[in-house]
Amino acid sequence: MSNHEKLEDLVIDVFLLEPEEFHHDLRRDEVDTWDSLGIVSMAVGIQDVFGYHFTPDEATSVDSIKAIISLLEQNGISFDE
Repeated sequence: MSNHEKLEDLVIDVFLLEPEEFHHDLRRDEVDTWDSLGIVSMAVGIQDVFGYHFTPDEATSVDSIKAIISLLEQNGISFDE
């Protein structure tokens, strides 16, 4: 499973989305469940799936799927599949 697929599965699971609702341009303001609890759940999921621990500032600053990918890539996790 590619890192894109892992992230997609995680986002769908954490934010209780239907698969067809996911897209790589998805932003926080489009997802009702991307709230403070969702941010914590996403940070825990990122750590479980990718082994990367978001700082509190990182967790609260990411506002899109692209921002999550960018942050993970900056920390050595490749999305170039």
